[in-house]
Amino acid sequence: MNTNEAKELLEKYNKGQATEAEAQLLQYWLIHKATTDMPEVDESYYAGMSASMRPSVLLSTQPRKLKIWPRIALTTTRRRFVTSLITAAAVAIMVLGVWFFNYHDDPSTQSGKAVAVNDIAPGKQGATLTLASGRKIRLTDASNGELAEEAEVEISKSANGQLVYKIKGDNAESKKINTLSTAKGETYVVILPDNSKVWLNAVSSLTYATSLKENGQRRVKLEGEAYFEVAKDKAHPFIVESRGQQIEVLGTHFNVNSYADEKVIATTLLEGSVRVASGSLEQFLSPGHQALNNGKSIQIAKVNVEQVVDWKDGDFNLDHIDFKSAMRKIARWYNVDVVYDASITNDIETGGWVPRSNNLSEVLKALEGTGIAKFKVTGRTIYVSKN
Repeated sequence: MNTNEAKELLEKYNKGQATEAEAQLLQYWLIHKATTDMPEVDESYYAGMSASMRPSVLLSTQPRKLKIWPRIALTTTRRRFVTSLITAAAVAIMVLGVWFFNYHDDPSTQSGKAVAVNDIAPGKQGATLTLASGRKIRLTDASNGELAEEAEVEISKSANGQLVYKIKGDNAESKKINTLSTAKGETYVVILPDNSKVWLNAVSSLTYATSLKENGQRRVKLEGEAYFEVAKDKAHPFIVESRGQQIEVLGTHFNVNSYADEKVIATTLLEGSVRVASGSLEQFLSPGHQALNNGKSIQIAKVNVEQVVDWKDGDFNLDHIDFKSAMRKIARWYNVDVVYDASITNDIETGGWVPRSNNLSEVLKALEGTGIAKFKVTGRTIYVSKN
């Protein structure tokens, strides 16, 4: 699509006559031009553009609601397709766009150089397995193949780096307890003896019997965050214990965020049904809903599940996320600490998304480019202040 065709399509979009496919094509073309053919695009071209179509570059007019990338809503399938085309350029667009629309060649506006000085790579696949004997196995360093055998359960590392449990005996209940744990900047996947699959986020742990079964139930204990795809077994309910809360399922897909530094335990259902209980409190979830447990009540709300499982899919989805919550996500993944200046209040909100595969400097530049805050990285500490 050339410039003239793009102008015609933009005019059609601004009149509300463009189809969703045409709108997505226009958005992609703008992104492509912003990163490859900057000289051919001028400000007058964008003069009539609606705010929702501008590449990730224009600041929100409302204070304390600053967005990284306001974007057209996509279905999961379409989003994956578009992401595959533009992920490599996403952060560059955010930074280049701010320069192009607002600053041009003014060297005094080229902020963010400090955050690139001490760059930090993103997290990676890694975890530690602690066996019942107390032996610890660093899965990052372990070779593929069998790692151990406990109570007739074979424990191995697959070719794609997953931890796999396989029962070899009569499937009797075992009191041998294992713990899979991740540090900051680590994530891992385990396939349990019943073929349930669990994605473990950074700074998290999963504790379970090697056979998984206890008193006729499949039972695990979670600290931190995990995504579960539970194999169906009506005879043996699957129980997740976390910070005084119990989640009971028979077979379903759900996410649990129970980090100690978060105010609530968030249980989000993607498929099937879930019972959430805490003391005398009890709620049942339907797909697309989230239970928020603060220890005094369990509130149910409809949510964007794609935003909840962003970490599993390799993104930071920050739409309508408070700034400090977003920074906690970043801190866990990049193994850093965050120190706030008194000017950073609790009512700042971010938006948009950034790939988790980027180096820390790229993520911070994207945030800094919106004017939301300034960042300085010293060692593994991020210092945050207002502009």
